[in-house]
Amino acid sequence: MSELHKFLFDGLPVRGMIVRLTDAWTEILRRRAANTETGNYAPAVRELLGEMAAAGVLMQSNIKFNGALVFQIHGDGPVKLSVVEVQPDLSLRATATIPSIAPEDSASLSSLVNVNGNGRCAITLDPKNRMPGQQPYQGIVPLNGERGQKLEKLSDVLQQYMRHSEQLDTTLVLAANDEVAAGLLIQRMPVKGEGNLQAERNADADVDEMDVNEDYNRISTLAASLTRDELLTLDVDTILRRLFWEEKLLRFVPQQGVDGPRFACSCSRERVSAMLKGLGEEEVQSVLDERGSVEVGCEFCGQQYRYDAVDAAQLFTELEKQPPGSRNVQ
Repeated sequence: MSELHKFLFDGLPVRGMIVRLTDAWTEILRRRAANTETGNYAPAVRELLGEMAAAGVLMQSNIKFNGALVFQIHGDGPVKLSVVEVQPDLSLRATATIPSIAPEDSASLSSLVNVNGNGRCAITLDPKNRMPGQQPYQGIVPLNGERGQKLEKLSDVLQQYMRHSEQLDTTLVLAANDEVAAGLLIQRMPVKGEGNLQAERNADADVDEMDVNEDYNRISTLAASLTRDELLTLDVDTILRRLFWEEKLLRFVPQQGVDGPRFACSCSRERVSAMLKGLGEEEVQSVLDERGSVEVGCEFCGQQYRYDAVDAAQLFTELEKQPPGSRNVQ
């Protein structure tokens, strides 16, 4: 069962989370493999997309936001686009677009998506109930370091993003295979401000500066020692005990089952119909003339939606002009 664990370091301005996606991740892969047009991802792509899925859950859980978090990697390599979408209730879906053959043995960003150094990471926060005129917030960072060097690990890109967007030190360890996608996040919390954990300490003014908090730096070093195999194979209790056995942790109730991370797709016939209306009657009719029907498949879950000539005609018929029998009875 997929699970999310949150914890605090007692008396210190540091928090952490561990996510383990098991059934949620294998369901994403199963649906991809069942798609006869695309087939399963190459191992390197599975590893990248799994790390993105784990990171997406951690980021969504780290913010107070009533809307979808959409995490995208755009590239100029074999993987042109990979997308993870996580809802506020931690339901998630993921997909990758691969027009060319991906390397079988390398999950590095430079070989998969950043061959020429033009890759980008985009994180979009899309409000659930948008106000009129309200637009989603989007932050974009390159897949290159501050000195222009290519970043080889997804965790390095996201740590850079968090530093720039939230001005907070963040440590991420990510890993994925065919059965588990997992991640550990450690983050420094602001010391100063109302309601913080250390208001009573009267700490020096510079403790909120990047890279200088000794408590965070110590815990970050411990977290970074976690290996890929340990993250994928050990249970959460064992990981926390091995890494932080000298620290006092305050742990929250794990989020599992219906309250935890799980696969779910938000596609629907209504959404597909709206998309076809957006294409226009002429475009839809041209597909009908060529193929006899319009078929649209969801890239996330593999669900197929088919429209024959009658279905398509109804899309572009005003409600008041439809025969009584075609109207929905409320």
